[in-house]
Amino acid sequence: MTLHLSLKPDGPDFIDLPWQLPLSEWREACSRWVELPMGIARHPIVFVQYGEELYAIKQNVAAACRKEYENLRELQRLNLPAVVPIGHGSLNEGDTQASVITQFLSHSLPYRNLFTQPNLAYYRQFLLDAMAGLLVQLHLNGVFWGDCSLSNTLFRRDAGRLQAYLVDAETTEFHGQLSEAMRQHDLEILAENVFGGLSDLLAGGLLPQHMDPHETVALIEHKYAHLWDKLHRAMEIPVNERFRIREQIERLNQLGFSVEEVEIRGDASGEIIRFKVCVTDRNYFKNRLYGLTGLEAEENQAREFLNEIQECRAGLSQKRPEKVSLQEAAFHWLTRLYQPVVQALYPATQHTDRNEAYHWFLERKWLLSEQAGHDVGRGTALNNLLKSLA
Repeated sequence: MTLHLSLKPDGPDFIDLPWQLPLSEWREACSRWVELPMGIARHPIVFVQYGEELYAIKQNVAAACRKEYENLRELQRLNLPAVVPIGHGSLNEGDTQASVITQFLSHSLPYRNLFTQPNLAYYRQFLLDAMAGLLVQLHLNGVFWGDCSLSNTLFRRDAGRLQAYLVDAETTEFHGQLSEAMRQHDLEILAENVFGGLSDLLAGGLLPQHMDPHETVALIEHKYAHLWDKLHRAMEIPVNERFRIREQIERLNQLGFSVEEVEIRGDASGEIIRFKVCVTDRNYFKNRLYGLTGLEAEENQAREFLNEIQECRAGLSQKRPEKVSLQEAAFHWLTRLYQPVVQALYPATQHTDRNEAYHWFLERKWLLSEQAGHDVGRGTALNNLLKSLA
């Protein structure tokens, strides 16, 4: 037996795992084996733990494992929402079976959990937006998924909404730009697979009555088409209304998209400008927050936190003769507002993403203030939330 592993240099070596055994036997034979929620999978999958980090190991044919690992690396390079690849390998050189190793997506949920756990029922309404948004992001970057489904997607809670992450990249293809036919084909695959996933839930009595599989699939397709059109619509404006270009950029930023460039063309009369904004990733607020604070957050969380930083900046500036910089306000927010609340909430929310826990705090403060007709203050909101979590 000769173990062959190709791994990223900053992770475990995984050599102490029982590679000589089928994954189905690791539960009894491996002290690092852990049980985690997972969706329906075509291939055997186990989860293992090293220190505080969790990893998923999936078994498949060797060529597919190598391809999926390289595809995930490319998705990571493109800064697209997907699980992080760690390595791949086989027990003996030339084996037909191999494994691909990925980092477990912390605080993530398989779609079935949204329907089997009553406390997650609120998030079901955002499932369609998350799926449509993920496919749009992939297609913007010339990525053909080829197997978009609920089972191949994980979801993270994001300021009361959901963000979708690609999990299975075995069929993924990379093109400079996707043709209309390829986009539509990927959308058809999504529709077929989502219909199958929802039909399984319906057969098991888990699907709410208002979520008819046919209507739900049609709604996903509509959401995809609506978002795609927003991002690719060419606009015509009078030459003296060039400020509308900045307005369109800001509208796309509010949707979370970063703008790479603006294509501008004038007409023969010189009185009309035709322009089109070219977008890249959907990490606009996420990147801004990270640049200011070093915090890694989901897009809607980042948007919410940046709004609070702006409020903090306005409050600090009222006490100074000069306007406080955004960088100073961000540091004040991080050290004086965010971190104390997160630390206070940790004992009651240690299994929850800290950013989502802070969102709960902001939501509770807003709700209590609405009910009281005035700002109740952070201390009152924090104590009320801790009491409800006890």
